[in-house]
Amino acid sequence: MPAQLPAADLPPLEDVLAEAHVVSLPMVTKFRGITVREAFLTRGPRGWTEFSPFVEYGDEEASAWLAAALDFGWGDDPVPARVSGTIRDAGPLRGAIRVNATVPSVAAGDVASVLARFPGCRTAKVKVAEPGQRLADDVARVAAVREALGPEGRIRVDANGLWNVDEAEHAIHALSAYDLEYVEQPSATIEELAEVRKRVKYMGIPIAADESVRKASDPLAVARAGAADVLIVKAQPLGGIRAALEIISLAGLPVVVSSAIDTSVGLAMGAMLAASVPSLDYDCGLGTAALLGADVTREPLTPVDGAIPVRRVEADEALLAEHAADAERRAWWIARVERCYGVLSQSGTDRA
Repeated sequence: MPAQLPAADLPPLEDVLAEAHVVSLPMVTKFRGITVREAFLTRGPRGWTEFSPFVEYGDEEASAWLAAALDFGWGDDPVPARVSGTIRDAGPLRGAIRVNATVPSVAAGDVASVLARFPGCRTAKVKVAEPGQRLADDVARVAAVREALGPEGRIRVDANGLWNVDEAEHAIHALSAYDLEYVEQPSATIEELAEVRKRVKYMGIPIAADESVRKASDPLAVARAGAADVLIVKAQPLGGIRAALEIISLAGLPVVVSSAIDTSVGLAMGAMLAASVPSLDYDCGLGTAALLGADVTREPLTPVDGAIPVRRVEADEALLAEHAADAERRAWWIARVERCYGVLSQSGTDRA
C-alpha cells in the first residue's frame, strides 16, 4: 500500500496542537465498557478533524488514527479521483449514507428505547458475547430487536472476537432463528474465523471481519485466507480515507463502513469514506452519534430517516468548552498526540 502523508509531509506539530481541544462526552448507555467517550479534536486547512483511539490502544496502533486525522485535516482531497488505477470523477458517489442502529449489550427490555434513537433505520447491529452475560441474554436481546424491527428488518450481531470456535458455532445456531444478515468477528483469529465460516456455511449466514482487518498488521490477510464474506472498514484505524479505499479495492469483498463511537467530526470522515466506495450493498455503522449524550456540533450526524448526510462538520466552540476534559485528561491526550506524531515522523504512515 502507498503511504499516506509521508513523514516529510506531516504538518508541523505546533499547527496540530494550535487549536487542540479534548472533549469528554457522556454515553447514553454503556458501550464497550465505557460510559464517557474522550476525543482529541483540532482544525486544519481542510476543516475539523478527530483523533480518538480508545485509551487502551498503544502508540503504534494509535498512530494510524493520527495519520487519518492529519490526512483529513491537512491532506489532499480525501475523495481521490483515482483509486487503484480506476479513474472516475472526483467527489463522492452518494450524498447520504444509510446507517444501522447499534444495540449495546442491554437487557431485552431496554431494546426498544435504544432503537428509538435511530429513527428510520431498517438494520440493527446487536452486540453479543458480553463478558459476564450468557447466551440466553444474547438470544433475548436479538429476539427483542426482531420483534421491534418486524420481519422486514435486518439484524447483524457482533461478538468482538469473544467466542471460541465451538461457542461461535453454538451461538450462531441459537441466533439463526432470527434471520441474521451476518455475524461480525465471532472469533479472534483469522484461522478461527475460517473454521467458523466453514462450520456455519450450511446455514447461509455470512461472516464479517472487523478486528481482523483494523487491528491486523496485514489488513488484507483475512480476505486472502477466505476467512470472511464481508469486511468491516473504519477510516481512523486504517490510516484515513485513501488508505481504507486502497484496502477495499485490493480485498475485493463487500464492505460495511463503520465507526468507533466517534464524535460527529469523526463520523464525517467515515461518511466520506462510505460515499467513495463504488459498491455499498450494506447499511453502514455510522449512526453511532445517537449513542452519545452530547456532541461537539449543533448539527450532529445522527440518523434521520435511516441515513446521515455526507458533509464536513463544524465544531461549536461553546460545546467544545462545555464538554472539555479536565486538565489531567487534556494533558494525557496532548502527550499521546505528541508520541504518536513521533511514531509517524520516524516511520511515515505506510500501514502496509
